[in-house]
Amino acid sequence: MRKVLYILGQLSDEDVEWLSKAGHRDRVPAGTALITEGKQIDSMFILLDGRMVVSLKGIGTVASLSSGEIMGEMSLIDSRPPSASVLAESDCVVLTIPRQILNDKLAADVAFSARFYKAIATFLSDRLRGTVQRLGYGDKGASLDEDVELDGELDLNVLDNVHLAGGRFERMLKTLMGR
Repeated sequence: MRKVLYILGQLSDEDVEWLSKAGHRDRVPAGTALITEGKQIDSMFILLDGRMVVSLKGIGTVASLSSGEIMGEMSLIDSRPPSASVLAESDCVVLTIPRQILNDKLAADVAFSARFYKAIATFLSDRLRGTVQRLGYGDKGASLDEDVELDGELDLNVLDNVHLAGGRFERMLKTLMGR
């Protein structure tokens, strides 16, 4: 659920409410591909309930996703087809936010746009740092006295907003799932 913490932590309550209203709730049966590697998508998705897996051709499963994960954000940013497939491992519920509706909001609301893109950039930066560490690059000998993050820690700027993000996601779930 880390991705939702990055994204919703940077957005305002009004932004999250807008996302909930602009999108629509969809059921995705187990075994269904939500995103297919190399095939253009026209939405961004938030996994509200269930489990999904991410896979790459020639490699297989590379990640498991649960409630709170956001999918399709990279293709929203650069308009290229997805570099991985996302398959429902169980029956799932997703919030589908159509690309055109989101792009219209980003173009019309400069403040929302700034918050949204900062949230995406913060998340992608953390993902890249984690990938670099997993591949064995970088300084392994960092001292605990240094001002550095330990593996798996949230960025301090994100950590400040975690409680807000968690509350926003819970309200989103109540609104969309009737929980």
